[in-house]
Amino acid sequence: MENNIHEDCGVALVRLLKPLSYYQEKYGTWRYGLGKLYLMMEKQHNRGQEGAGIASVKLNTQPGNEYMFRERAEGPNAITEIFGSANRQINQVVKENSVFVDSNLQEVPFAGELYMGHLRYSTTGKSGLKYVHPFLRRNNWRAKNLCLCGNYNMTNVEEVFEELTRQGQCPRIYSDSYIMLELMGHRLDREVERNFREAKKQGLEDQNITRYIDEHVKMENVLKTTMKHFDGGYVVTGITGSGEMFAMRDPHGIRPAFYYKNDEVVVLASERPVLQTTFDIEYDDVQELKPGTALIVRSNGETVIKKILEPQSNAACSFERIYFSRGSDQDIYRERKKLGEQLVPAVLKSIGGDTRHTVFSFIPNTAESAFYGLLDGFKKHVIERKIERIESLGHTPTHEELLDILSEYVRCEKVAWKDIKLRTFITEGNARNDLAAHVYDITYGSLEPYVDNLVIIDDSIVRGTTLKESILHILDRLHPKKIVMVSSAPQIRYPDYYGIDMPRLEEFCVFRATVALLKERGMESILENVYKECLAELSKPREEMQNAVRDIYAPFSVDEINHKIVEMLRPEGMTTPIDIVYQSLDGLHQAIPNNPGDWYFSGHYPTPGGTRLCNQAYVNFFEKVYKTASTQSIDHNNAK
Repeated sequence: MENNIHEDCGVALVRLLKPLSYYQEKYGTWRYGLGKLYLMMEKQHNRGQEGAGIASVKLNTQPGNEYMFRERAEGPNAITEIFGSANRQINQVVKENSVFVDSNLQEVPFAGELYMGHLRYSTTGKSGLKYVHPFLRRNNWRAKNLCLCGNYNMTNVEEVFEELTRQGQCPRIYSDSYIMLELMGHRLDREVERNFREAKKQGLEDQNITRYIDEHVKMENVLKTTMKHFDGGYVVTGITGSGEMFAMRDPHGIRPAFYYKNDEVVVLASERPVLQTTFDIEYDDVQELKPGTALIVRSNGETVIKKILEPQSNAACSFERIYFSRGSDQDIYRERKKLGEQLVPAVLKSIGGDTRHTVFSFIPNTAESAFYGLLDGFKKHVIERKIERIESLGHTPTHEELLDILSEYVRCEKVAWKDIKLRTFITEGNARNDLAAHVYDITYGSLEPYVDNLVIIDDSIVRGTTLKESILHILDRLHPKKIVMVSSAPQIRYPDYYGIDMPRLEEFCVFRATVALLKERGMESILENVYKECLAELSKPREEMQNAVRDIYAPFSVDEINHKIVEMLRPEGMTTPIDIVYQSLDGLHQAIPNNPGDWYFSGHYPTPGGTRLCNQAYVNFFEKVYKTASTQSIDHNNAK
């Protein structure tokens, strides 16, 4: 994806169901759980490269011994750093070649039965170690200790914050993660106190009360009283000091989660193939966590699935399938190929049916699967055309006729190459822009200049910056007869508020092109009308709001907007004809039928919070661009 849109985030859970001595005897190491956590996180590195963290809980410790451990780090090498630190801590306590006994591990860090990992991509602009998951809430009561992480973005943080402060709480940091930690921690406290009262009714005293609490905490009670307050897309995971583990998915199923259980482990990850590869299991062994439900592993290892919130309309994120998730998933690979194949008619129209003089390629690397689908579609088309030509001859073809017909094939080349990340920070201004223009390189001689069309597919076209500053300019060096840029995703028109960093309308080339068309055609009044409509919607109760921003696009066809995008993104001095072909919404849903969440394309948000934030985004845009311009004009006139 051009400009590398980021997503928040990836999660991994491991719950060992046997004593550590079992894994030592069977697998040759008691660090089995820690090793599996490392593999699961590395295989999800694509989901977060800004930071990573792990946490572990040790069961059945004696008072005076640590039982909850955490490591966090920032940067693209965070996984290596945190596991290196964990192993150094372990090696400081465990002597090499020492005889293994379970009791030997009482004081060993990260020698636990519960493991949780997180990979972070920021979607809020907030950085620093304090924003890296997992988040930890400490207490002297073991059951009140809570460690939390997740793949989520909440759209109503301010409302939950106000609720907490109304109750008298004083959260230290204003972010969805810390606010969720405090609210869930508060509800966990109440659950512990409920069990305390029950234990007292039964006549229990002292440590017997503690044991009763540890054995009877029900995380489903905590989740039901916590998550009902939040609007957003999420998979929230956590572990407690008493050994409870959980993962909950939002009621629309926006963010993904998959789990697997046998008699040795219970594990969960953000992607199915991560579990398949790490545990050498089959596709059908892995289960998808259903919307509104939670996977809960109790302190005794009992595993249950509990409905926490009523499931709502399915809005599983289609961008997960187009771009974020690993293409090694068999369903995702098939879906991405289908996205490419469905574009054949539109591409065929763009090149005037001239497949003999067309070279197909893709933008590395996530568009590769869609590229194979596009090739398959054109291969079928060429075969059908060969059959038609032979059948239309009306006689037995000569050798020369057969050679002419059968020699036609679909030509594909590795045209574009993505270089290593250039260190543009060493320069400024124009020099920096010049370096950025060389992010991609080309295979010289891969097509016949001024004769061959070049069709090149990407998984999406979002901001258009890389197209303008790098891709189109570098492709033009091959001197194609025509360049056809193909997006396997539809036009991205609206921001995302459920974990993908697409928060501002003005960042999208489709939105900018539409605004430019309104200005060109004397329709600027629509911009102000939509502004007023957005303000009106924002004054309504959240559940009644409609997305007024959709009216911006109503006057224009997709083709009209496409032509304007080409005009805006064409590099200065470039004369090669350019066309842009986008996937259609219908094509998207045909290729990805089980992930219908399409709000970034359609503007139909699955939750009220998303709709509200989209209306607010337009208000912010309009006031920044038009009210600022108006104020500057008044100031200028006053100065005169």
